[in-house]
Amino acid sequence: MFAGYISKVLLVFFGYAYPAFECFKTLEQKHGNYTVQLRFWCQYWIIVATLTAIEMLFECFISLIPMYGEAKLAFLVYLWYPQTKGTDLVYEAFLRPVVMQYEPNIEERFRNLRPKLGQLLVFYLRNFTERGYTLFQDVLRYVISSRSSSEKVKGTSSKKKKKHDELEELAEALLGTDAKQNPSRQRK
Repeated sequence: MFAGYISKVLLVFFGYAYPAFECFKTLEQKHGNYTVQLRFWCQYWIIVATLTAIEMLFECFISLIPMYGEAKLAFLVYLWYPQTKGTDLVYEAFLRPVVMQYEPNIEERFRNLRPKLGQLLVFYLRNFTERGYTLFQDVLRYVISSRSSSEKVKGTSSKKKKKHDELEELAEALLGTDAKQNPSRQRK
């Protein structure tokens, strides 16, 4: 377990943080082989994004591979290591030919998908806010009803009674109902 944690920390540092910093340095330099370095780091991030997408699709199978994290770490270091610069090889030999072959099809699908993504986002936001508001109301009603029943059993002190009254006033203001009279669930 500890070894897995160490490999994840190393993966984040050497696979993401260090390359991101190098990419930052490349963007900030104003002279020299700026475009060559920028192309190199763009290729690196394209490979990393592709690898991440593949991992997400086949996560159940990848989790069965022993020492996958360590192999991924070695692969990412191979990609950016100055002596190997494996990014050029992987990008030019494997990734670029495949993407170039399917580029028109991919572009067409993204073009058709963009308007649908906006509609999907609006649907999920609307659904989330409606359900979140209903859930908030239900939780608030539950808290009020459980407080009321527990205070009836225990008896109320003036301090508890004051807090309970403040909570009921808050619930009334938020819910727009009389929480004392109707603690049952209401749906829109």
